[in-house]
Amino acid sequence: MKNIKSLVSLPILLWVVLNPVSAIAAVYAGTVLDAKTRKPLENAFVTLGTTVVRTDFKGKFIINGSGDKLGIRAYGHARVDAPLSHDSAPITLAPFIPKAIYLSFYGIGDKSLRHAALDVIQRTEVNALVIDLKGDRGGVSFKSSIPLATQIGAQKITTIKDVSGLVTELHAKGLYVIGRIVVFKDNPLASAHPELALKTKGGVTWKDREGLSWPDPFSTTVWNYNIDLAVEAARAGFDEIQFDYVRFPDSPEPVYSKPNTEENRVGAISGFLGEARKRLIPYNVFLAADIFGYVAWNTDDTHIGQKLQNLSEVLDYLCFMLYPSGFKFGIPGYLNPVQHPREIVLLSLEKAQQRSSLPAIRFRPWLQAFRDYAFDRRWFKNDQIRAQIEASDHFGSDGWMLWNPHNLYGDGLRSK
Repeated sequence: MKNIKSLVSLPILLWVVLNPVSAIAAVYAGTVLDAKTRKPLENAFVTLGTTVVRTDFKGKFIINGSGDKLGIRAYGHARVDAPLSHDSAPITLAPFIPKAIYLSFYGIGDKSLRHAALDVIQRTEVNALVIDLKGDRGGVSFKSSIPLATQIGAQKITTIKDVSGLVTELHAKGLYVIGRIVVFKDNPLASAHPELALKTKGGVTWKDREGLSWPDPFSTTVWNYNIDLAVEAARAGFDEIQFDYVRFPDSPEPVYSKPNTEENRVGAISGFLGEARKRLIPYNVFLAADIFGYVAWNTDDTHIGQKLQNLSEVLDYLCFMLYPSGFKFGIPGYLNPVQHPREIVLLSLEKAQQRSSLPAIRFRPWLQAFRDYAFDRRWFKNDQIRAQIEASDHFGSDGWMLWNPHNLYGDGLRSK
């Protein structure tokens, strides 16, 4: 976050020039501290070019690489980029817990919805924004330089005129900015390139319940297209890249280029995320993915390629979609989840932590701020939304995100 940069003072305790002519590759060492407590930050990420290391229990690091700046980030803290220097003071990272609302592909471009969201942010505890960069129907909201995005018609409508300028504006307001990219639900890509599309057993292009076609999750062409978009977003300054629909369709019908086994599904999803993580290293950006709520409970991959243990190895933040309406079978002890929003959120997070052994700060759930569609059609308003938020806060997650497809917020939020 650019307004946090004033907190950074970069230590270079050791400078060894490995190439005295070009001064490109060098070794640097230093210490990373929490800006509030002044305590060492263990396992903070330090990046230099394509090299990344973690700090030890004393917050110390040594990194050997080439680049023009160091990138530093840690869970539960704002990331920083700092120019190389000989300053010996410790690097400090400010604690930061995102509390986010979501703006869709059209919401970010609609002046009234965008201004309404910023008004909510100004008045309430919200300090972060999730923005569609590639939406549920495959459209890319910003002007991308990737030829494939134009070729397949994903750029017919762009709702963000200047993505870098938008991020700069939001950072100036003190906001943490998350770029959402829908991955394997991509009708423009699958329609323009039927050789990449999932097929039926009869060999025609398969379509989901919305009449949309999906590209094959095993295809590296599909992987690279989405990762290229993520890299563009990282270059534009987004603090976090969040992949959604990073999964197989929840249907047994499609035919894939490889056998539809759990091992292959998990390998495809984890492989994509691992490759994305590798490509994003130079940009010091957090990586997250939206995960089915039942993945917290199921020991298999929920038949969509999302397996908790594998996801935890390649993501910074696991963003379980803990909408009570999405738990159509309930959870143990709570068969009608919409009557128990607090329990659904808290018990699911606790189950995920128990099974993964991850600290609470590695989770940031999506919470329901929309009308129930599966049980009694109740509206999720102040009490229901507040109950979910309090469950997430009690657990100690890295904040939370509210989902409303109409981009309307305000209920259940505390004033500043």
